[in-house]
This record gives sequence, structure tokens and C-alpha cells, in this order.
Amino acid sequence: MTKELIEYLLSEERHGMKGWDFSYLKGRWESESLPWSYEEFVNEYLKEDSVLLDMGTGGGEFLLSLNHPFQLTSVTESYEPNIQLCLETLSPKGITVYPIKEDDVLAKVPSQAYDVVLNRHESYKETEVKRVLKENGFFITQQVGAMNNSDLATFFDSDHKSDFPDITLEKAEKRLVDEGFEIIYKNECYPKLKFFDLGAIAYFASIIPWEFHDFSVLKYLDKFEELEKILKSKGFIESTEHRFIIVARKK
Repeated sequence: MTKELIEYLLSEERHGMKGWDFSYLKGRWESESLPWSYEEFVNEYLKEDSVLLDMGTGGGEFLLSLNHPFQLTSVTESYEPNIQLCLETLSPKGITVYPIKEDDVLAKVPSQAYDVVLNRHESYKETEVKRVLKENGFFITQQVGAMNNSDLATFFDSDHKSDFPDITLEKAEKRLVDEGFEIIYKNECYPKLKFFDLGAIAYFASIIPWEFHDFSVLKYLDKFEELEKILKSKGFIESTEHRFIIVARKK
């Protein structure tokens, strides 16, 4: 491995991320499509007069794409830069914004207030989701599962273990059923993720420390040498993602 390549990998590791925006990797990676459409499920169960809560809305980009009446819409967000963005862009439209701390989740949100609760890649407590939903209300959640990128993480560290072993479809379904929800739809998949250059991997691993524990380029130079050979041979390096979706109704 050349000195120039090592310096390049180190610069990618140092690049960092602002917010949760992967546009820096555009054209440098490719992910298989999921066998379902989260948006289609949302549009199926979200009616024009539904009172809506979007958990972990980010900057509200997906939420706004739904064109749901603002006065019937609330959001939660815990990431400080996104909270400010929500207060600046969503609040003036009449959308209710609940800034939260990760450990209180829905503590500020009123009980039995919502017809539909959305949650894409945000943590949640089943008891709290049940509390804020109206009777017969719908909970639609898509999650990143416990095995996400575990094959690539294990390639770097043979002792790798998931930080979130309980995030699987089977366990999530059981917790919801135990809380009295009816499961309307469920699915789970393991789509392939391809990287087309080594720098993309150095960058990706450095910004997801809960999947790539104690990662550093210098620590894993020997692994990058192996990856360089794979890249030259196959043209890409593959990892495996883990996603699942549940649509549930409060009985």
C-alpha cells in the first residue's frame, strides 16, 4: 500500500459528517432496493384527516413530501442541529415540534392524540407509542437491524458484537404484540451494500462507531491491504445491511 493511499484513507477518516447526510458518498456506493416501500405504506394508512406524529423527523424532508395538513402534524427530534432546523422551517408552517432527549422519547407528547405514528430508523418504546396513539391508530416503523454491516465490521474486528442485539423483526414484533398491538404487516431483508473505493469505506466506518468499534485506518492497515486486493479483483467491496418494517394497529 502506497504512502499516498494511506494519506488518502486518513483524510477520508478525518472528513466527518454534519447531520445525517450521506451525500458525500454519492457515486461511491450502491445499495440494493428494499422489497417494500415505506412511503407506500405511509400513504396507505395516512388519511387526509389523520392526526400524524413523525418520530425522529430529521429536518422534516420526508414529512413535508407527504403534503399532510400542517395543523394535523407533529414531530419529535433529538439531534440539536435538526431541532433548530425544525423550529425554523416546520414550526412557522403550523407543525408542532417536540424537541426531545433520547432517554425521554415521547414524554412531552400528549396521550391518545394520534391516528398514525411514523418511525423510520428512530428508537422507540412500545409503551409510549401505545400511549400516544388513539384506539385503532397505526404505528409504521422501519428499523436498522442488529446485523447491519456485521460482516464488514467482523472483517475488521473478528470479536465484533452488535451494540443492539435486540433490534430484530422477531423481537420487535413480540414486544409490540405483548403490548397489545395487532401486527398488520411485517418484513425483513438483508440488502447488499457495495463500495467502489477504499476511501468510502474509511469514511463510512469512521462515522458509525456503534457498528465499527474503535475504528481507525492505522489500526486496520493490514485489512485495507486485503480490501485493496478485493477491490482490484471484483471492482467493489460488499457489505450486508439489515432492515425490517412493521405496520401495527393499537387494539
